[in-house]
Amino acid sequence: MRNWIKHVALGVLALMLLVGCSTEPPGSDSSEESGGSSGEGEKTIGFSVSTLNNPFFVTLNEGMEKAAESEGVKVQTKDAQDDPSKQVSDIEDMIQQKVDVLLVNPTDSAAIVSAIESANDAGIPVITVDRQADGGEIAAHIASDNVKGGEMAAKHILEKIESEGKVVELQGIPGSSAARERGEGFHNIVDEEGGMEVVASQPADFDRSKGLTVMENIIQGNPEIDAVFAHNDQMALGAIEALEAAGMNEDVVVVGFDAIDDAKAAIEEGRMEATVAQQPDKIGEKGIETALSVLNGEDVEEFIPVELQLVTGK
Repeated sequence: MRNWIKHVALGVLALMLLVGCSTEPPGSDSSEESGGSSGEGEKTIGFSVSTLNNPFFVTLNEGMEKAAESEGVKVQTKDAQDDPSKQVSDIEDMIQQKVDVLLVNPTDSAAIVSAIESANDAGIPVITVDRQADGGEIAAHIASDNVKGGEMAAKHILEKIESEGKVVELQGIPGSSAARERGEGFHNIVDEEGGMEVVASQPADFDRSKGLTVMENIIQGNPEIDAVFAHNDQMALGAIEALEAAGMNEDVVVVGFDAIDDAKAAIEEGRMEATVAQQPDKIGEKGIETALSVLNGEDVEEFIPVELQLVTGK
């Protein structure tokens, strides 16, 4: 009988020791993090970018990663490769991984809406950068004032050709807010000038090789061109190649948008007139700052602007 009582007592003591060892201090979390974290672990910010085949967005992403490292958060970047359907799929993946905030640079402002609404339904805040979305709940939009930038480009062209001449407009990806807004700003100025004629407005999808091809075709039908406004520098550089091949570059004012390194070099060489400079690193940095403010429950502005500047050779 005594042995039986002794065995029971030892069993109870062992059980108490086992429970005591497994007890965690208050506030700790024993669950493992996967993907974006919730709770007190490292926060994960998902970034869906239209393309990383453009130096502008590479710099934007680098600015974002640098700011994230400084703040102790993780950035998960997915490159949509300028494919709207891939971008929607990428965002759906990040929703499943439960990222804490989504930063989105839309390839197509309309096509992205369904993915943003899915993030809304999942309770994940969404912030757009550089390009806007046409719908869904957006906590903030961080970008340069693209309309103002288009106006800056147009005013410089008018100054250089003395408000009279034939102008070509190379448009960005149809459906993107950047193309729409830069074009709007450009036409706000040019359409008010009686001596200005826009002889062609054609999309080249923010792509250098397409800028070359589209410009070659335009030159065939319009051998007399005084200026070109391209919605980004990649298309402007492609247009310059076409103009140089046709022996026309010295007589045509070419203005781009973004101030990527190749464009600034072309300006220094006298091959390009000007570019509207954005600050992609600052856009990325502000993206992280705003994401953390949203996570902390702070109020943020609906539109957070980043300053523009006209870069010329003078």
